[in-house]
Amino acid sequence: MQIITHENFRQYGRILPLDLSDFVARMRARESVPEGEVIYEASVPDLEKMALFHTLQQEVFGGIPTELGHCSGWNHKLNGLEYHRSSEIDLAATDLVLMLGRQQDIDWDTYTYDTSKVECFRIPAGTAVELYATTLHFAPGSVGYAEFRMGVALPRGTNETLAEPAAGSGENRLLMNKNKWLLAHEESGLQKQGAWIGLRGENITV
Repeated sequence: MQIITHENFRQYGRILPLDLSDFVARMRARESVPEGEVIYEASVPDLEKMALFHTLQQEVFGGIPTELGHCSGWNHKLNGLEYHRSSEIDLAATDLVLMLGRQQDIDWDTYTYDTSKVECFRIPAGTAVELYATTLHFAPGSVGYAEFRMGVALPRGTNETLAEPAAGSGENRLLMNKNKWLLAHEESGLQKQGAWIGLRGENITV
């Protein structure tokens, strides 16, 4: 496990100088997620009324339509790795673990990725990070036996249902939702949702 300030993190993203105090308080006041579950909401109106959201949309994403939601729950497994055609901003409302890889390390002949290349970083509560478009990531890991809570900002429309199914060949096999390409581990159960089983190796536990 590495800390977010470790030199190795620079290939995946950067820390953003954002004040998350109000955001952390608001996220910690939310109702708990049932034990053992992970939920993701792409756009939460209450969060998008915050001054922080205006900063994210106008300054971090350069004025393009943006969504701010959250990923919260209980998790210790890698299960999958996704990527977007854009950066993702993660806002830690609790301590959490990001399990990261590089799109450059995907085997594009077989559309697979070796999980031994994954690196894990502990993110302290109150920290905002940008994950670059080439960074593979998925649901955070919990620190200890605790619920994690993390804000997620992306270009608006990301993760919505595709208007039409992607063709089942090439990189399109990985396309799950709008602006979301996913490689899943066979132990994740995500194949039941149509996910491409592209992770080879251990389903990493943190």
